[in-house]
Amino acid sequence: MAFTLNVNGTDMEVDAAPETPLLWALRDHLGLTGTKFGCGIAQCGACTVDIDGLATRSCQFPVEAAEGVKITTIEGLGANGEHVLQKVWTEMNVPQCGYCQSGMVMAAAALLKDIPEPTDADIDLYVDNICRCGTYPRVRQAIHRAAELMKA
Repeated sequence: MAFTLNVNGTDMEVDAAPETPLLWALRDHLGLTGTKFGCGIAQCGACTVDIDGLATRSCQFPVEAAEGVKITTIEGLGANGEHVLQKVWTEMNVPQCGYCQSGMVMAAAALLKDIPEPTDADIDLYVDNICRCGTYPRVRQAIHRAAELMKA
């Protein structure tokens, strides 16, 4: 079945079964491999994308529900790493292995849209992605730094 998805501001056609997770439509059908597969049960957050302004775990979001919404992936946040979060992530050396980081950045971007000056508690609540390397202190620091830069 064919679906028209608005991904990173562009309408794209995906031919997939209606129940296909958005994650696989993005990766396998559209070649947007920045969104990662982690657990497949919407717990780890590696597959986080922005759907109409909300951080959403794409591994459990069916492609049929993705028509008519705006989807932003890590590639659409800043294709060349120009988004303030991407810059801060690099400057502050946040990732260790980096596998979870695209989902982490997408969750952080959604948080900063809703709460421009988050507390550590806000970050812990909204950016609940799993990082096997344990970079949580650097993630918090980077989000606070990005919030400062976005405010200026």
